[in-house]
Order: sequence, then structure tokens, then C-alpha cells
Amino acid sequence: MYKDQIGKQSNKVRNTVERGAVKKFAEAIGDLHPIYFDEETGRISRYKRNIAPPTFPRVFDYGEIEGLNLPPKGLIHGEQTYHYERPLLIGEEINCYSVVESYVEKKGNQGTMGILAVQSYGEDLAGNTIFTSKQTVIITEAVRKVLTK
Repeated sequence: MYKDQIGKQSNKVRNTVERGAVKKFAEAIGDLHPIYFDEETGRISRYKRNIAPPTFPRVFDYGEIEGLNLPPKGLIHGEQTYHYERPLLIGEEINCYSVVESYVEKKGNQGTMGILAVQSYGEDLAGNTIFTSKQTVIITEAVRKVLTK
């Protein structure tokens, strides 16, 4: 169903690690470590400024992968992992994009399900990788039937 999408990449989108958004995100996930929002804590840290929580890239815009038309509902979030070269710094601009890494289908008790893996990247403006993220999406038989109609 999505095998023809493997290797396709989205356009790069510029995102800003905004102080207010980081504070709201930290509050929403219940992690109130002062490194995320207290300016004095950031200033005396080894980074010399505040950083974003590790899962903050979830809120970034990664662009659109042409032809990858996933439904707006009914998907199962299987897994997500992050790898960092360094933390995201408050105020910096980064470019984000995604690549379809793999797609496999497996038969189960409730029909065939698709397993789609998408790798996402965040780079500084010089093109150096700051983080990568791998997301696995499960497409159930019920969703597959709707998509093939």
C-alpha cells in the first residue's frame, strides 16, 4: 500500500525553538525542570541558555511528503525514538524534514496491518544534524479498507 513511498522526502521547513512554546510544552508533559524556562538556570548551565525537553521536536513542522496520504484518524502510534547530537537551544532556528524509511505488511487475527516507519531530522542552519526521530505508525485493517475504497 505504501511501498512506493519508501525513500520519499518532505521539503525542509524552518522551525524556531520558541521560549513560550517550550514552557507550555514542559508544563503539558509535567516536566518543570528550570533548564527549560528559567533564564538564570539556562545562563549558568553548560549550554549558556535554556534548552528544550527531549520530546519537544514532536511539535515541529516537518513538511509534506508528496503522495503519502495518511488518514487524519484511525492510525495507531506504535513507537517513537529520538537521538540527539546536542540539545535544542531556546531561540535557535532549525530545518526539519522527514523521509519514509520502510513499509511492511503483516497478517494478524484482525486482518492485514501496515507498519510504516518515518525518520525525521532536525538540522541547524549550516546543515548539521541536531536530532533524528523515528516514528512507527500502524495502519489497521479497518483503516486500510477505507483507504482502498
